[in-house]
Amino acid sequence: MATTLQLTALHARYSLLETVRVPIALIGSLVFPALSLLFFVVPQAQVAGDPVIATQAVISLIVFAVLANSLFGFGLTIAQAREQAWDPYLRTLPVTGVARVLSHLCSVGLLGFAAVIPVVVLGALVTAATTTPTGLLGGIVALLVGALPFMLLGTAIGYALPSKAAIAVVQVVMFSLAFAGGLFIPPFLFAPWLDRLSMFLPSRQTRELVVWAVQGGELPWWSWVGVLAWTLVLTVVVLALYRRDEGRRYR
Repeated sequence: MATTLQLTALHARYSLLETVRVPIALIGSLVFPALSLLFFVVPQAQVAGDPVIATQAVISLIVFAVLANSLFGFGLTIAQAREQAWDPYLRTLPVTGVARVLSHLCSVGLLGFAAVIPVVVLGALVTAATTTPTGLLGGIVALLVGALPFMLLGTAIGYALPSKAAIAVVQVVMFSLAFAGGLFIPPFLFAPWLDRLSMFLPSRQTRELVVWAVQGGELPWWSWVGVLAWTLVLTVVVLALYRRDEGRRYR
């Protein structure tokens, strides 16, 4: 157990170093959610000045930060790694698959946490968004749970597509889930058909789950059921794609 944890920490450390060596690669994940807050939320006085609506807007962009980081972090990293000779070599080393998976979760998770910080700081400074310590803790837990479908979706894209195709697919999926999931536009402004459609998307389900954890009120049943269903389905898909990739490139 100690060896697995040590190898996990070592692998995660070098994964982070590999990413940080190309700082421009971090801009999209770290800056874009904060810029979205400045451009879409702050100029609207009715949104930025209302504690309830402003808090929901900040939550939406926090979910977007996690969504973008998960899709890019898992989708592109895995797709690029599959095209390099280094990845099959790693599989020959005496390192368990658990250590590799945990290290990837830790490195991408830390970058996702870093992407959330600018949104939280800006939301607290330039909007009326507010919460309690209990709401903040509940929101973090709900965000960790709601991030699972995003991570699995990025992993599925990484194992299903080459890197050039993965870049395009990640961008299309990210913006589709963001707009249709109510992360850029409040769901109460949606047309009835779009509002109904968005209830089936993991982005809308995670948003509602985090909003409930932070602000309280009634939790829509379809939000937690949807997150659970997406997690189970995508886990099966990822396992199938991983085994297909392993059978093709490493026997």
